[in-house]
Amino acid sequence: MPKFFIKNNQLVNDEITILGEDVKHISNVLRMKVDDVIQVCNTDTSKNYNVELKSFEKDRITCKIIETIESEAESNINLKIFQGIPKSDKMELIIQKSTELGVKGFIPVDMERCVSKINGKDAAKKIDRWQKIAEVAAKQSGRDMIPSVENVMTIKQVCGLVSSLDMLIVPYEKAEGYSFKDAIEELKNNNIEDVSIGIVIGPEGGFEPSEINILKESGAKIVTLGKRILRTETVALAMSSVIMYELGGSI
Repeated sequence: MPKFFIKNNQLVNDEITILGEDVKHISNVLRMKVDDVIQVCNTDTSKNYNVELKSFEKDRITCKIIETIESEAESNINLKIFQGIPKSDKMELIIQKSTELGVKGFIPVDMERCVSKINGKDAAKKIDRWQKIAEVAAKQSGRDMIPSVENVMTIKQVCGLVSSLDMLIVPYEKAEGYSFKDAIEELKNNNIEDVSIGIVIGPEGGFEPSEINILKESGAKIVTLGKRILRTETVALAMSSVIMYELGGSI
């Protein structure tokens, strides 16, 4: 069943108003008609509803709630990806697939070895596009929220967020003595109900040693992923899958 997202202000009593691009998608792409049923999620409350389409106008569709649905699509794991800005359209792939896996937020990070640089109007356009990709992936995968894509940060700004997380994990090919598995075991032993985790991923050229040093000094866990070096677009997917599985968020 097609799923769409709304905000609180689109819900009045037992009626829901569909707005924006979803109107065209329902009318022109799906070719749905009055009395057809869709699923709607209120992203302000994460409540889900089955609704009947009752009236079509040029800029809105009015729906009537026929059923409230209990959903367990979201896990207790608040996982964010701090991604060194990659080349080409790799960020789109990272956001799309990580959204499917349950990641709740993405922060592009400007690092020393980033080939791609975004700023000003270009940054705003990129963020808007990435946010739309997250929304489409959330609809497709049945999420109860749309992951946020935040503005570009620096490494120093990322370090300032360490205290707000239960753990900030940094995979680094030169790390020794502490593995990703060790970090997972530490999180399990802490037995935190609603765990908050960040993963900082370097771009194609990896991290500068100075970036690793400042992350380590801020309290981040510098981990090894083993003997093989993964591409930047693979790291988020591999680590997110393991975290969701090992900490009970499923995959």
